[in-house]
Amino acid sequence: MTILFEKRENHVVSVAFAVRCGGINESLKEKGVSHFIEHLLYKGTPKRNSREIAEEIEGKGGILNGFTDETVTAYWCKIPSKHLDTALNVLSDMVKNPLFDENEIEKERKVIFEEIKMIKDNPPHHAFKEIQSLLYSGSLGVPLIGTEETLGSLTREKILERFRKIYTPNNMILCVVGDADFEKITEFAEKNFSGRRGKVPKYKVIERNSSKIEKRRGIDQANLILAYHSPTSHNKGSYAANVLNVLMAGGMSSRLFHEIREKRNLAYAIRGDSAILRDFSYCLIYAGVKKENVALVKKLILEEFKKVSKELDEKELSRIKEQVVGNYQISMEDSQNQMVNLLMHEIDGSAKDAYEFEKNIMNVNLAEVKKLAKIKKHSFFALVPE
Repeated sequence: MTILFEKRENHVVSVAFAVRCGGINESLKEKGVSHFIEHLLYKGTPKRNSREIAEEIEGKGGILNGFTDETVTAYWCKIPSKHLDTALNVLSDMVKNPLFDENEIEKERKVIFEEIKMIKDNPPHHAFKEIQSLLYSGSLGVPLIGTEETLGSLTREKILERFRKIYTPNNMILCVVGDADFEKITEFAEKNFSGRRGKVPKYKVIERNSSKIEKRRGIDQANLILAYHSPTSHNKGSYAANVLNVLMAGGMSSRLFHEIREKRNLAYAIRGDSAILRDFSYCLIYAGVKKENVALVKKLILEEFKKVSKELDEKELSRIKEQVVGNYQISMEDSQNQMVNLLMHEIDGSAKDAYEFEKNIMNVNLAEVKKLAKIKKHSFFALVPE
C-alpha cells in the first residue's frame, strides 16, 4: 500500500482510502462497475450496517463521502483530528469487508438508475457527460456511471470478482492530510493490510473529434460545450494547457467572460474546465445561451482562441500565471482538496509533483500557450430547446 501524508497543525484531518482504478479501467460490457462498487461499500460490513458506518463518522462531527473518477475510486472523511482512529477503522472496514448483500445490490442498482436520470434531466450535467463521448471512442466514450444495460448485467458474482481482483493493498493508497502522527498511520496500515496482490486492467484510449446537436422539449436555454484534446499530465505542456484554460474562461476577468457576457450579453454562465491526466487529457468551454445564439457563441469562442494564438503577450501571461498559482494556493488551504490533489498526482505519477505545481506553472512560456491556442480540431455538443 502507498501511504501519502501531509502534516498540518489545525485540529482537522482528511483521510481517504483509494484504489488506482476507475472508469478508464473498465471494458465496455462492465461500464459503471467501479461506481457501483463505490456505492455498495457504504451498505455495510459484518461489523457495521450502513447507518452505523455513517453514524460513527458523523457522530464525531465528521463528513463522510466517496467519489469515482476515470482513474480512481476513493472513500474519504473529514473529521476532527482527535478522532483519526475512528476514521481509519471505519474506512478500512469498508474497503476490506463489504457484505455485497444481494438485496442491497438490487436496491442500489435502482438508486443508480435514478442517478442516471437525474444527470440527464440536468442540462449542464448532461452536456458535460455527452462531450466526453464526442472526444473518445470505446470505454472512455461511455459515461463513467454506466448505462442501464451495463449496470443491469452486473451480477453479485461479477461485482465480487471485480472487487477481489482490484481491492488489494498493492492497488491502494491511504492518504492523510492534517494533524496526525505518521508512525501511527503506517503502523495501522501494516497491521491491517497485507497479503493478496491484484492487477488493474488497462484499455486503449482512442481519441476522436465529433459534433452533435441534441434537441429537447421543456428547456428554455441551450447548453453548449466546445472541447479539444490537450497535452497529458506526463507532458510539461499540460501546465500550459492549464494556463490557457484559465486565460480563456477562468473567472470574471477571463477573455471569454468579457467577450461573451460583459461585451455582448450573450450568456450568464460561461466557464472553462479540464481533465488533464496521464492517459488522456482535454479542456473545454461551457456556456448557457439562447438557442438562436449557439452558432454565434461557438464562432466567438474559436475566434478568441485564434486571437490568443496571435496577440497574447508577456504581461497578460504573467497575470494569468499568478492567478493560476493563487487559485491553487487558496484551494489547497482545505485539507480535503489537498487530499484529493495528492491522490490524483500519485495516480498520475508521483504525489511529490503536487509540490512542484507552482514552479511548473511559473515556468510556462509564451510560445507554449500561443501554440496550444491554435486549435486545429475540436468536439462540440449543444443541447437546445426543441
